[in-house]
Amino acid sequence: MIFLDTSVLIAIAQVNHIHRAPSRKLWEQCTILEASISTHALAEVYGALTAMPPGMRISPRDAVAAIDTFLLRLAPVALSAEEYIETLRGASDRGHSGGMIYDALHLASARKVNAERIYTWNLKHFRAVAPDFADRIMTP
Repeated sequence: MIFLDTSVLIAIAQVNHIHRAPSRKLWEQCTILEASISTHALAEVYGALTAMPPGMRISPRDAVAAIDTFLLRLAPVALSAEEYIETLRGASDRGHSGGMIYDALHLASARKVNAERIYTWNLKHFRAVAPDFADRIMTP
């Protein structure tokens, strides 16, 4: 199983994104039986795509259409309330603050499906959150 982070999905959705070509190449290899995302990524993608600067921003309707397209090839992984709070506790125990919690939630979802490879454009933060998974975390 492979796991895609929000940063990869944003690159796929944005026509002029610097990382679009390698992200699209990865996307084209994805199947719903072999690729996943966190349910949290759905909200992040929507939020990011609809809040981009003018010229890059897309409408809420187009953001949902992009998400619907992603869900054709990516299985969403939901955390239970217990898994969610355990992730928060773990982040707290390790002193992670701010937006690192979102990376921790993605990684908890990746762990849940025992992802062999985790794709992100945010290597530094992902590896800081999950050093034991560092060898699985890579760019497309």
